[in-house]
Amino acid sequence: MLPRNVVQYGVFVLIVALLVKPTGVYLERVFSGKRTMLDPVLRRVEQAIYRIAGIRIDAEMDALTYALAVILFGFVGTLLLYLLLRIQRIWPVGPNASTLATPMSPDLALNTSISFSTATTWQAYAGETTMKYVSQAIGLAAQNVLAGATGLAIGIAFIRGFARRKTPTLGNFWVDVTRAVLWVMLPLALVGSVLLVWQGVPMNFSPYTHATSLEGAAQIIPQGPVAGLTFVESLGTNGGGFFNANNAHPYQNPTGLSNLLEMLAVTVVPAALTYTFGRMVGRQRAGWVLFAVMLVLFIAGVAVCDWAERRGNPAVAAMHAIGGNMEGKEVRLGIGGSVLAAAVTSNGATGAYNAMHDSFMPLGVLIPLSNMLLGEMIFGGLGTGLYSIIMVALVGLFLAGLMIGRTPEYLGKKIGPTELKLVMLYTLAYPIVIVFLTALAVRTHAGLAGLTTNAGTHGYIEILYAYTSSAANNGQSMAGLSANSAFYNLTTALAMLVGRFFLAIPALLLAGRLAMQGRRTTTPGTLPSDTATVGAVTIGAAILIGALCFFPFLALGPILEHFSLLRP
Repeated sequence: MLPRNVVQYGVFVLIVALLVKPTGVYLERVFSGKRTMLDPVLRRVEQAIYRIAGIRIDAEMDALTYALAVILFGFVGTLLLYLLLRIQRIWPVGPNASTLATPMSPDLALNTSISFSTATTWQAYAGETTMKYVSQAIGLAAQNVLAGATGLAIGIAFIRGFARRKTPTLGNFWVDVTRAVLWVMLPLALVGSVLLVWQGVPMNFSPYTHATSLEGAAQIIPQGPVAGLTFVESLGTNGGGFFNANNAHPYQNPTGLSNLLEMLAVTVVPAALTYTFGRMVGRQRAGWVLFAVMLVLFIAGVAVCDWAERRGNPAVAAMHAIGGNMEGKEVRLGIGGSVLAAAVTSNGATGAYNAMHDSFMPLGVLIPLSNMLLGEMIFGGLGTGLYSIIMVALVGLFLAGLMIGRTPEYLGKKIGPTELKLVMLYTLAYPIVIVFLTALAVRTHAGLAGLTTNAGTHGYIEILYAYTSSAANNGQSMAGLSANSAFYNLTTALAMLVGRFFLAIPALLLAGRLAMQGRRTTTPGTLPSDTATVGAVTIGAAILIGALCFFPFLALGPILEHFSLLRP
C-alpha cells in the first residue's frame, strides 16, 4: 500500500471517528425532543407543519402502525414522483427535447420513482440525456431528502425498542420524519451544497452549452442545478448522479476536497448513529463496540481492494507496466481515491461512484459486492445500517447462546422464539430475492439480452451486482449491463421494494416486541453486550451468514474470474 494512500485512508477514518460523538449527541437531542441551537427557528416551522397536517406530537404509534405509516409515506412519494416524470417534457426549463435522447417510458419512470423513494437511486438512464431540471431539482432532490429522513426515522424507532421498557409504542413516524428533515437533512444539505458551489460544482438553470472542440467537433456541455442534488444524494445515502459519469464527472466532483466532502456526507451520520444508540439505551460502550466492528470491516475491505487494484492485471504486469490498474479511473483521483470511494459508497448504501467498477480487478469488485451482500452493516444507510449490524449481532449472540446453553440477550432484552423468527425473516428475505432474481436473469432471454458488452463470468458478475445493489438499496452498477429494459426495470424495482420494506418491517416489529419487555438483570452468566467478545461474535456472524448465503455465487463470479486471470 502506497504511503500517500495510507495517509488518505487514515485521514478519512480519523475525521469520521472524530465526528461520531458530536454528531451522535446532536441526533439524540433532536429525536429526544431536547433543545438544540436550531430550535429558535425550526420549532416554529415544526409546529406549523403539525397544525397543517393535523399531527399530534403526543400520539405515539405501536410497531405495526409505525410500519404502515412508513409504507404509506413511501407509496405517496413514489406515486407523485412517477407522475412528475411522466409529464416532465412539458416543463420549459432545462435541456430541450432534442437533447433528451432517452425517453421516460412507463417502466423506466416506475423504476426511477421506486428507486428514489426507497433511497436506492438505481439509475438505468443517463441523467443529462434523460431528465429535465424540474425532475432533477424538485422530484429527485425531494425524494433524496424524504427517503433519507424516512430511513433515519426507522433507525431511531428501532433504537427505542432497546431503550424503552414495558411500553407498546416506538414514537410517532410523522414527528420523527419531520425532525429528520428539518434538523438533519435540510441544514446539512444547505451547508454542503454551498461548499460544493465554492469548489466549482455548477448550480444554475441555464441551457446546455454548445461548443466546438479543438478538433472542430460539435460538443454539448450539460449545465444544471448539480450542487443542489449532489450533496443531498450523498447525505441521504441515496447516491445516483446528475451526470451519467457520476462523481467521475469534473462538474459533479471537481476537486479532492469535494471528493472528501461527498464521502463524509455518506458516512458520518450513519456512523454517528452508533453513538446515538449507546446514548439512548444508556450503554455507551455498546455503541462504541458497534462502531469498532464497522471500522474493522471497513479497513479490511479497503486494504484488500487497494491491494487488488495496485497489483493490476497479471498479463499487463508481465509486460513490465507499472502503476496498477488505472482502467476506468480518473487520473486526478488515482487508485487511492477510487478505492476509498468504492468502499465508502458500497458500505454506505450510496450509489455514487467516481470510477467504473466494471473495470476493477475481480478481487477489487469482490469488496464492494461483498459490502452490499453483508446487508451494508458497515455504516450503511441512514438508520438502515444500524439495525442491519444489530440484526447480525443478534444472530451471533443466538449462536453463542446455543454453545453455552443460555437464552440470548442483548442489552437486557431477551431474544425469544418470536424475536428470533423476526430476525431470521430479516436475514433470509435479502438473500432470497438476490438469488432468485439473479437466477431468473441468467436463465431467460430477457435477462441475458442486457449483456451487450460482456458475456461469460464477467457478464454474470454484472447481473449479480445489479440485483445486489438494488436489494441493498444502494444503486451502484457495473455499467456493462444495459438495464433500461422492461425486464430489468421491473425486476430491479422488485428487489428495491424488498430491500426497503421487507427488511424495515421485521426490524420495526422486533423493536416493538423488545420495547414491551422490561430490562433483565445482569448476572454472571449473562454475555455482556459491550465487550470486544460481542464485537468478535458480530464479525464472525457476518462472515458466516455471508458465506452460507452467497459464497457459491461469489465463487462463480469474481473468485472464478480472478483465478482465470492467473492462467498462463
